[in-house]
Amino acid sequence: MLAIARDLFRYNREFALGVALLAVVGGVAALSLVSPYPPNLTYVVPPDVPPSWPYLLGTNSRGQDVFWQLSFAIRNTLAFGLMVALVSRMLALVIGLVAGYLGGWVDRVLMSINDTFLVVPLFPILVLFYFVMRDSMTWALLALVMAGLGWAYDARLIRSLAMSLRTREFTETSVFSGMSVGRILAEEHFPYVLPIVFSTTLNNINWAIGLEVTLAVLGFTDINTPTIGGMIFWANQHTAMVAGIWWWIAFPVALVVATFIGFFLVAIAMNEYIDPRSRLMRTGA
Repeated sequence: MLAIARDLFRYNREFALGVALLAVVGGVAALSLVSPYPPNLTYVVPPDVPPSWPYLLGTNSRGQDVFWQLSFAIRNTLAFGLMVALVSRMLALVIGLVAGYLGGWVDRVLMSINDTFLVVPLFPILVLFYFVMRDSMTWALLALVMAGLGWAYDARLIRSLAMSLRTREFTETSVFSGMSVGRILAEEHFPYVLPIVFSTTLNNINWAIGLEVTLAVLGFTDINTPTIGGMIFWANQHTAMVAGIWWWIAFPVALVVATFIGFFLVAIAMNEYIDPRSRLMRTGA
């Protein structure tokens, strides 16, 4: 992994720029650990103060310092995206590898379930879920629901590679040596699909963050947990743009856009690295 990162930094400017953006975003999120204000307290600072030296990003109409509130919001938003991506990757890995390797009726059953999730309209289902579970809606519960809906496309991608791997000589050698199906998938096939998993994880984080921000702005999430979408929701509730409190919306939007761009650049760099021809062209070999 260190050698891959070194090559990407050396030959791929998109990767270096993406990592730099994500480092800035991660630094802002880490500052939430030393915040002088609890995230949910209101009217702890003078409201509606524009950006200045005491308040670098200004304050909002709820009496909160936008900078420190933004650090909590981006931390929770990143954690949400990571949680969705990790859980959905585990589902995609298990289903994709098992379906591709075993084939037959197991493959048909799993891919029938997979295709069902592919055609399900996610946004209406999440909105319906919010109205059904409104009284018990939590940040973690929404993440688990989104993870359960966001694995199908990548599972089919992993399955296609697993179908190719099962015909390779090293797979036949593993079978003849008495290795179990679980060991073959974990020790022989998993390393081959790992680059694809890493790349799709970054794309899935962006998808999860974008959907969470959309739901939060509309008020269809737990608005008591500070997130980027939650900040924009409260800004809209207080008509921030009409009142001229532009910094309440501008800085959260700028930070989440930087997050999207960072993950996108790293993802396309990884996709290019996975393709041997693109990698050789980039390195000049």
